[in-house]
Amino acid sequence: QVQLVESGGGLVQAGGSLRLSCAASGRFLKINVMGWYRQAPGKERELVAGINSGGITNYADSVKGRFTISRDNAKNTVYLQMNSLKPEDTAVYYCSVEYVYAFTPSHSWGQGTQVTVSS
Repeated sequence: QVQLVESGGGLVQAGGSLRLSCAASGRFLKINVMGWYRQAPGKERELVAGINSGGITNYADSVKGRFTISRDNAKNTVYLQMNSLKPEDTAVYYCSVEYVYAFTPSHSWGQGTQVTVSS
């Protein structure tokens, strides 16, 4: 019931920055946790960062101090500011949203956006 539109991926050199955005639309009662996952070729999808409706955040150890997650509740949008990017950050990044629809917890994934960091 929730559609997610991601933007902001691309190609950047090591040490550079990118900002990902994910806007949620559709029918829902409340959006709870918003987050970003990533999946590199041959690897499992992993959590990068998450933020709940109260603004509490959590990060993967590999991105702490370099990535910052934030959200604009009025726009139902979550952002991921990625600084000091490394080649190992190369992956497809997926937006994840946990929400309530018809009083039932639900979940949606974004379509994914490619982030490529060159050395």
